[in-house]
Amino acid sequence: MLLDLGDLRVRSWCKDDLDALLRHANNPKIAANLRDQFPHPYTRRDGIDYLNFVRSCEVEMSFALEYEGEAVGGVGFKLGLDIARLSAEMGYWLSEQYWGRGLVTRAVTAASDWALDNYRITRIYAMAFAHNVASMRVLEKAGFEREGLMRRSAIKNGVILDQVLYAKVR
Repeated sequence: MLLDLGDLRVRSWCKDDLDALLRHANNPKIAANLRDQFPHPYTRRDGIDYLNFVRSCEVEMSFALEYEGEAVGGVGFKLGLDIARLSAEMGYWLSEQYWGRGLVTRAVTAASDWALDNYRITRIYAMAFAHNVASMRVLEKAGFEREGLMRRSAIKNGVILDQVLYAKVR
């Protein structure tokens, strides 16, 4: 997959992304707002395993955000099953050094539209921790609508948290 947004590209991960992935993903501020499966510290072994996994998937669902010639973040989807097969969950992250520039909003907008067209789904949803105002703003700017507050629905670093559910439908 390749979505060319001018100075920003949403593209397939490649083996050569390892060093950039390690440099940008190994940040406790990023890991603090993602699921526990996104580790911190983010080790070389984590990066190798991740790149091998995403490159081996039959249906590509995880993509690099490329800016200034290197992978500086990621966006991905988890397709629903059974009665939820027309839905997909979306997640994303961006290197801290690029926060506040609108890059992830552009990537989430383009990638979610692409997914609605290419995965034969009618709904994409994403959840943000209730304290993560920046992520909620990204989703709103990308055309997602707030559907509700999921009280005490997650635990991160030993703290029980609320999550806010957003969705984009077609």
